Amino acid sequence: MAISSVQQVGTLLDQCLRDLSAEQARGSHYFTPGDMARLMVGAVSPQDGHSVLDPVCGSGGLLVESHRYVRERVGLNPAMSLQGRDHHAHTSQVARMNFAVRGIEARVFPPGDSLVTPEPDRHDIVLANLPFNQHDWARERQLTQQNRHIPADPRWPEEPPPRGSANSAWILHIAHALAPQGRAAFLMADSVAKSPQPATRRLRERLLRADLVECVIALPPRVFGHTEATACLWVLNRDKSARPGWGSVDRRDQVLFINARRAFEPVPGSRARRLGNRHAESILTTLATWRGIAENRATTTSYRDEPGWSRSCSTEEITRRKHDLMPTSYAVEPPGPERDTRSRIDQLKLELVEKLNQAHALEARLLDALEEI
Repeated sequence: MAISSVQQVGTLLDQCLRDLSAEQARGSHYFTPGDMARLMVGAVSPQDGHSVLDPVCGSGGLLVESHRYVRERVGLNPAMSLQGRDHHAHTSQVARMNFAVRGIEARVFPPGDSLVTPEPDRHDIVLANLPFNQHDWARERQLTQQNRHIPADPRWPEEPPPRGSANSAWILHIAHALAPQGRAAFLMADSVAKSPQPATRRLRERLLRADLVECVIALPPRVFGHTEATACLWVLNRDKSARPGWGSVDRRDQVLFINARRAFEPVPGSRARRLGNRHAESILTTLATWRGIAENRATTTSYRDEPGWSRSCSTEEITRRKHDLMPTSYAVEPPGPERDTRSRIDQLKLELVEKLNQAHALEARLLDALEEI
């Protein structure tokens, strides 16, 4: 095959990454689909001059999309600081190749676990396609503060995250890395948005108390090649106030919920699903309108709740609901037999996932106990 331009090389590399991701779907080395990357980057709207971090960068797709997003808006090569971390050496090499092929200047740190230490710098944008439900993730020196020579970890000043799952640790790690007006978008298992477990509920309470949660989007099932689990896209924002260059609506102490469970399309020639650019754009239009952002995708009309699709809620109401952050609890479809059946199925699936996560955590604790015998 003849390759005559950088664009062709980038297209060929994208196809190679998709093929590699499909082959490794059952493992931990996967890559973010293009439509999902566009949704995640569009949700945080990086600007020229921003510092962008991906603590689990994989092939670097989210950083590449951030660069493209800004370049299309400024018409020049953007002056951004792009930084990526990954645990695996060979994946880091793929990321470096991805940047080199596209002529993008980015820093990929030496392989290592991002959760070991807090980020030394604050970032305007943090993007992450996180691994779900990592068990036994923490080292003793990270969680144990009995040794006075080990300073308290600033990422979790109130209590350390549960050792049986890294979900809470990742969220707190990302929140700590944000600049005063920083924004983050990351994928997270459904259970974190709704779980009644005390530690997870306290995490949601802390995030709402700090007014960090801006938007939670329930994504369609089976749009990730690496997992069958349903997930949500979380958007954090340290400054939800109205201000020049951002949005015209003050959204402090409010959270937008978008129920995109049914926003998917089939992948031609297969039984797979994908979000699709059309659905991603619908989500971003709703979010931009809610923020009052005057972009091409946002209309001049003011935001209105749409049953079954989106709802804006006060943090006070969310607190009354035991800090439930599951979009399907708020953006509810109109009553009817079909909705009732789907709601019951979704609830049963959530309960099953929760029980499996609890069993996973108990298994890790049991293995630890056996090692001490």
